[in-house]
Amino acid sequence: MNPPPCYLNTWKRFVREGLLDQSRLNKRVAESWHRCKQANVNPYLDKGQSLLEKELFSAQKKKYSLFLNAALPYLNKISQQLKESDMLALLIDADGYVLSLAGSERTMVEARRINFMEGSRWTETDVGTNAIGTALVIGEAVTINGTEHFSIASHHWSCSAAPIRDADGTIIGVIDISCMTDNKHPFMLGMASTVAYAIERDIQVQQKRREMELITHCLQQVEAGKPYVVCNEKKQIVSASRSIRDRFSDWYGMDVERLKDHSFVIRGKQIIRSEQDGKVLGISFSFEEAAKNDITVSFAQFPGESGTSKVFQQTLSQMKKAAQTDAHVYIWGETGTGKELAARAIHSASERHKGPFIAVNCGAIPESLLESELFGYVEGAFTGAKRHGAKGKFEQAHKGTLFLDEIGEIPYAMQVALLRVIEERAVVPLGGTHEIPLDIRIITATHRNMHELLKEGKIREDLYYRLHVYPINIPPLRERKEDIHDLYRYYQKKHHWNAAFPESFFQKLQEYHWPGNIRELFNLFEHLRVLFPNGGWIGESQYASVLESIDHKKQKLHLAEYTKTPKELTFRERIQKQTVVDALHKTKGHVSEAARLSGVPRSTFYKWMRKFHLS
Repeated sequence: MNPPPCYLNTWKRFVREGLLDQSRLNKRVAESWHRCKQANVNPYLDKGQSLLEKELFSAQKKKYSLFLNAALPYLNKISQQLKESDMLALLIDADGYVLSLAGSERTMVEARRINFMEGSRWTETDVGTNAIGTALVIGEAVTINGTEHFSIASHHWSCSAAPIRDADGTIIGVIDISCMTDNKHPFMLGMASTVAYAIERDIQVQQKRREMELITHCLQQVEAGKPYVVCNEKKQIVSASRSIRDRFSDWYGMDVERLKDHSFVIRGKQIIRSEQDGKVLGISFSFEEAAKNDITVSFAQFPGESGTSKVFQQTLSQMKKAAQTDAHVYIWGETGTGKELAARAIHSASERHKGPFIAVNCGAIPESLLESELFGYVEGAFTGAKRHGAKGKFEQAHKGTLFLDEIGEIPYAMQVALLRVIEERAVVPLGGTHEIPLDIRIITATHRNMHELLKEGKIREDLYYRLHVYPINIPPLRERKEDIHDLYRYYQKKHHWNAAFPESFFQKLQEYHWPGNIRELFNLFEHLRVLFPNGGWIGESQYASVLESIDHKKQKLHLAEYTKTPKELTFRERIQKQTVVDALHKTKGHVSEAARLSGVPRSTFYKWMRKFHLS
C-alpha cells in the first residue's frame, strides 16, 4: 500500500526545500522533522545503521536487566494478540537499542529488511523521526504513521511507543507496537501506554523492595552513629546515620558526592549484594570529617541550586570568599531571593560548620519580646519567665553562626544593646548580672540596601560599620532566569516529585518578571505538585490553566504602569518612567540589560523602578 500522496508530498517538499506546511502535519512530528534536519539525518536511509555486536549486545541487556526482566512477562502476555493482528512489540532501552521483540513472524520478516531487530538502535539521530526515538526525546507516548517517519526506511510502517520510567521519573526504556501501515489499528497507542504503565508499576515496586533490602542490610551500621550512608546504584543516599541526617535536611536522594563538598572524607566503602539473587543492590560509604586545616570550601552544591547564570556565579564566588574568613557578612536582596540559604551555605563551608546555625527573623518578633529572645533571661526576670530562665539566640549560637534576618526592623533604641554585645563578644541575660562570653559569627540580612537604611536614620551609624563589613547581594530571579530549569530540578529532587515538563513550559516561565522571586517560583511548583501528585509527563494542555495566573499578573503589571495620571508626575519623571517601561518591555524584564539599554547604572534603574512602583 502506497503512503497517502498528501503526506508524501509534504515530506518531499520538506526534505528537498526545507519548507513545511504546518497545517498538514502533527505538531510533534513537525518539531521532530526540524530536529532531524538540524542533526543532518539522512532522509533516504533504507534501514537502521547502528547494530551492536553479540558481546556488546549482551552487555547492553545486562545494563538494563531491571527494565528487561520486568517488561518481558508483559511482552509474553500480549504475544498471541500481536500474532493475530500482524503486529510486533519491541522493548527498547533508554539508549535506543532494541533489547527484545515478539509478535507476528510475517511482520518480523519485514522488520529485518530495515534492521528493525534486536541490537539495532532506533533513535531520532540514527534514523530520524520514529515512534521510539521521538518518545525518548519528548518523554511522552506518540504514534508515527507512514510518511510521518523522517527516513524512507519506515515509510510503510505504523508505530506507537510509550516511555517507561523508574521510581525517580527517569526514562529507562520504551515499549513500541509496530505493524505495516495497511494493518494499523487505532488501539495501538492505548495498548503501548497501558503496558508501559503496568511495567512502570512493577519496576517501581521492585526498586522499593530492593531499596528496603538494601536499608535492612545496613541497619546496624546506620545506628552506630558515625558518619555513614547507604546509596542505591545511582549513588543516591537512601539511608544515613544521624550525624548526616542532622546536617542535611534533604539527605534522602542526595548525591553522595555532595558530602565531599562539606568536608567529609571517605574512610571506606562496600558493595552490597542481594541475598536472593546476588545482584548489586547498592554501596555503603563510611566517612570521617576532615580536620579544620584540611577543609576546602566548595559551593559546587549550594543548598538550593547554583544554576549557570553569570550573575549568580559571581555571588557564589563572594560567598566562598566570605566562608574562608570569620568576618561579619551582610546579605541584601529582595524578598524571596534566598538570603537565608546563602547564609547557611557560608556557615556550612566555614570552619564553624560543626557549630549551630541559629536564624532569627527580627521583623517577626514583637518589640517587647526582642530583648529576651536575643539575649535570654534568668529566672524571675519578668512575670511568666521560665523557672530556670532561657538561653537567648546569641548564647544558642555559641561556637557557630547567628543569622539576623531583616536587621533593619530592630528598634533604634535596641540597636545600642546589640552593638554592645557585638563589640564585647559577651551577653548579659535579661535580669542577670554576669556576662556570658560568646564565640560567634554574625551574618545579617535585609531586603533593602543597608546604606539606604543608614541615610533614612533607621540604623545607627556605629552599628552599620560593625555589620557592613563584607556585603553580598543576592540577585533577583528576573536577573538569573536561565537558572529556572536548575531550580526546578532542585525542587523536584527535594520533594521526590518525578514530574517532567516540555521545554516550552520553562520558556513560558522565563517570560515572567517574578516579583516574588524564588519563593513565588516555588509556590507555582507547589501548586502544580498538588494538582499532579503522581508526577509523570505533564503536557501543555494540563498545565496551561495554572500558567494563566502568570499571564494575569503580567497584565496587571502593565496596567499598573499607567495607573498614575500624568499630572501627578513632573515632565522629567514621566520621561524616566517611560524609559523604564520601554526598557523592561524590550528586555523581557531583565533588569541588568534594561539598565544598560537605558544608559544608567543598575542602582539608578532599581531606584526608578521602586519610585514608579514597577518592582
